[in-house]
Amino acid sequence: MYEHLVIFKFNENITPKKEQELLEKLLSLKEKISGIVEISAGFNITEEEERKQGYGLGLRVTFENKDSLDQYGPHPAHQEFVKSLENVCANVVVVDYPIV
Repeated sequence: MYEHLVIFKFNENITPKKEQELLEKLLSLKEKISGIVEISAGFNITEEEERKQGYGLGLRVTFENKDSLDQYGPHPAHQEFVKSLENVCANVVVVDYPIV
């Protein structure tokens, strides 16, 4: 299995409604993309700004195998989500690793 971790830093102009919409879109990917074993996402509740560094949303996706992870990026549902980040996301950090 493989783990896919992502943290999102939003622009200052993002609304709480848009943040919630993005969270719901992320969570809905499990029903749309095969190979996802588990998915969780949520808003960063860290109160220490120096640790938070402006990153407001975290995502964790567990995939069945490397092929599933590789097929996730170009999948139309994922690409639709990526497109919804335009004009609201300042930065994204991604970490993928095999679960040992």
